[in-house]
Amino acid sequence: MDPRRRPRHCAGDAAEEPADPRPLLRAEQPGHRRHRRRREGVLHLLVLHRLPVPPGNQHVTLNFRGINYSAEMYLNGHKEVLPKGMFRRHTIDITDILHPDGNNLLAVLVHPTDHPGRIPPQGGQGGDHEIGKDVATQYVEGWDWMCPIRDRNTGIWDEVSISITGPVNITDPHLVSTFHDDFKRSYLHCTLQLENKSSWVADCTLKIQVSTELEGNIFSVEHLQSYAITIPPDSDLEYTIPPLFFYKPKLWWPNGMGKQSLYNVEISVDVKGFGESDSWSHHFGFRKIESTIDHSTGGRIFKVNGEPIFIRGGNWILSDGLLRLTKKRYMTDIKFHADMNFNMLRCWGGGLAERPDFYHFCDVYGLMVWQEFWITGDVDGRGIPVSNPNGPLDHDLFLLCARDTVKLLRNYASLALWVGGNEQVPPIDINKALKNDLKLHPMFVSNQASKSEKHLSEESTDPSKYLDGTRVYVQGSMWDGFANGKGDFTDGPYEIQYPESFFKDSFYKYGFNPEVGSVGIPVAATIRATMPPEGWSIPIFKKRIDGYIEEVPNPIWDYHKFIPYSKPGKVHDQIELYGHPKDLDDFCEKAQLVNYVQYRALLEGWTSFMWTKFTGVLIWKTQNPWTGLRGQFYDHLHDQTAGFYGCRCAAEPIHVQLNLASYFIEVVNTTADELTDVAVEISVWDLDGGSPYYKVTEKIVVPPKKVKQIIEMKYPKMKDAKPVYFLLLKLFRLSDKGILSRNFYWLHLPGKDYKLLEEYQQKSIPLRVYSEISVSGIRHKLKMTVENKSKKSLTKSVHPVSTIDLVGDVSGSHDIGKETTQEGNESGSLWRKIRSGLSIARSNDNSRTLEVNGTDSGVAFFLHFSVHASGSATAKEKYNDTRILPVHYSDNYFSLTPGEKTAIDISFEAPPGSSPRVVLRGWNHHLDHAVVI
Repeated sequence: MDPRRRPRHCAGDAAEEPADPRPLLRAEQPGHRRHRRRREGVLHLLVLHRLPVPPGNQHVTLNFRGINYSAEMYLNGHKEVLPKGMFRRHTIDITDILHPDGNNLLAVLVHPTDHPGRIPPQGGQGGDHEIGKDVATQYVEGWDWMCPIRDRNTGIWDEVSISITGPVNITDPHLVSTFHDDFKRSYLHCTLQLENKSSWVADCTLKIQVSTELEGNIFSVEHLQSYAITIPPDSDLEYTIPPLFFYKPKLWWPNGMGKQSLYNVEISVDVKGFGESDSWSHHFGFRKIESTIDHSTGGRIFKVNGEPIFIRGGNWILSDGLLRLTKKRYMTDIKFHADMNFNMLRCWGGGLAERPDFYHFCDVYGLMVWQEFWITGDVDGRGIPVSNPNGPLDHDLFLLCARDTVKLLRNYASLALWVGGNEQVPPIDINKALKNDLKLHPMFVSNQASKSEKHLSEESTDPSKYLDGTRVYVQGSMWDGFANGKGDFTDGPYEIQYPESFFKDSFYKYGFNPEVGSVGIPVAATIRATMPPEGWSIPIFKKRIDGYIEEVPNPIWDYHKFIPYSKPGKVHDQIELYGHPKDLDDFCEKAQLVNYVQYRALLEGWTSFMWTKFTGVLIWKTQNPWTGLRGQFYDHLHDQTAGFYGCRCAAEPIHVQLNLASYFIEVVNTTADELTDVAVEISVWDLDGGSPYYKVTEKIVVPPKKVKQIIEMKYPKMKDAKPVYFLLLKLFRLSDKGILSRNFYWLHLPGKDYKLLEEYQQKSIPLRVYSEISVSGIRHKLKMTVENKSKKSLTKSVHPVSTIDLVGDVSGSHDIGKETTQEGNESGSLWRKIRSGLSIARSNDNSRTLEVNGTDSGVAFFLHFSVHASGSATAKEKYNDTRILPVHYSDNYFSLTPGEKTAIDISFEAPPGSSPRVVLRGWNHHLDHAVVI
């Protein structure tokens, strides 16, 4: 919902439908535009049904929240020019233009940017860089992760809405919270603009209500205040509401640090003789964000509500390259990042100022946002060919768009930082203006948090009267606490690495790396779903004279920006470690193993130096706005790679990990609470199903926001160590054996490889699977509990502790799912056998259990669920994509040692009329089986 006011209807967005099923506005969807030659622009035709001329003192406003790049609007033959600038809002009063009969025709002719540029044959970062002369997105000329957008996304690219108000309307309220006495006392400040469109003096009553949801639809009203205001005719008035006092408000915290508490702020204005004239609402989080440079590491530190936050997050490009932006897709994207335990997203300068829904869901899920303006080094001052050194040609337009964007986004709790540009600073005059516009209010300057209420009264200006004043402005992504802080190219690298490299002190020198990335091939089903059969061939593995392997992709993969899993001369091919891939499925499955290891090691390596060397890291990049084959944790179809779950594991707020450089086991505590009465269980498992090494540590204590080195993992130094083995670490409470963190590794001895795992694929591991299902409309929720029925075999024990045996349970849950359908219904039966080797048994509590027969004992390795539409494909349709996407999993790509079990929560929306099935597959589990719902 547009935070400015409640629109009647929105075109091209996921807005609520009006009571009448016929829309008030009809428009072509972004990404499906009628194309003309580029210089002629794009024509949008919209029909406004049943929109009669309003009665006296009512006003109808037509709002465009995003036009790329300029336009003429024709409503019933009346022309209105919409000036240039992709990141500015346009508001037109159309009251006097509407037809009395309610039938109105709206046409919008949109013109492209003045400098759409051309793409050099060699491609490059931002094409020929001409797009940088305009105030628009720069990625549309192509990048090393994105192909060019041919029409440069010319058109209406964001919400179109109609607002009907009375004589006085509300514009751009600014909400600010301030804190005192260690966050026990807080004030909510608000300044807003009131416009009186009438020709008479308006006697108004301004009301503000602040409420919070207690449970369900029950709300507690914290404040309800009203103020008498008089506004002269045909004038604007800035009004500052007296600060509202709160005692111990519920605070908003980043993901992993606490709850994301949000209050609903509603503001309305009543006009004497008319009634309610306009209203506005917004979800607001009470929080204070501070950002300073840490003198010991040189990295930038973020504090939220006084607590330092170790940043582990990602670089966000944009949701969709063709700007088909929807509330539903935003929600999925942001929840995915929260599921990975990330706490920050960086909105890269060559992309967008995202739409309000993006920041709303960042508020909901606790993702802090680093927001850049539209400057990139490649397009604004350097590159080949050298780009325009002075940024956009129209500096005033850039600043107008920047200020309007600040007003649109400043009320979101998640927004943490403004940055001038990517790997570049804005031109001198723009940079100076932004520094001035976004200067901190004195109450938000570091060391101001302890000001007394008396000192507050001495402040000359209410903080809500600033354009922002609550967040730091940094001039560029490699300045002032990021990279080396001086603007030199000290971010990256962006290629495959040896996992142990991330743990070495020499890997990165500076305190906060804003961009470091690696590989990210999706699953085979995505490649088949997005490419013709010519694109299904895997890279050629070309061995060089120096012994390194070069991966040579097919032209289609090259077009889709594939990044190889080898770095000749520096890193040997990481897929070949598992054996030469036979086909696309084998290549992608082995790539998922590498994805998991690569990104878990990246985050664990950075976390190992938490506060001693590093203050944060942002991975380049988390997703692709199209069907790219590099640097992603989920693909454009919304299916996750195994790297997603490697990150999820590594970024746990409380985490146990193996330092791959020192082979010491470490416990990470990023929370504000001390860990006490905990211990670590260490078990090694070989490929024969035995456990040659087992140890439980003594009771340990881990201070808050610390990494504690616990014990060296000595198994690799033992004379009878196996060349390939599994390591299971569990951090648990001694009081109740509850598991706080579980981490499973597959490892090889120095100089060895993982080729023995190819033989391990032939293992037949017995499994037992239980299910619990809840269906509400198209929304499905499942709890799938998987148990490895192999017998435990402790072949050699190192310091065993007989009173502790945690190996048997991953999740701590022993519940068995109950049957939800009748046994005799073939089409709706809970379990259906798809191949031989499966049997179904009923347990004593009337639950349904799936038994997967197996003759071997060992680790059930790299199991992963997927959700599919019902029906089996014929031989001719073997590669039809039956996946239902997106799906949210509490974990995936998991492994179970003998006797272990784990519960996986799965949620998704199924297409109407379908019978979804959940399929389990694995490295050594080849018998497809599914729950049919």
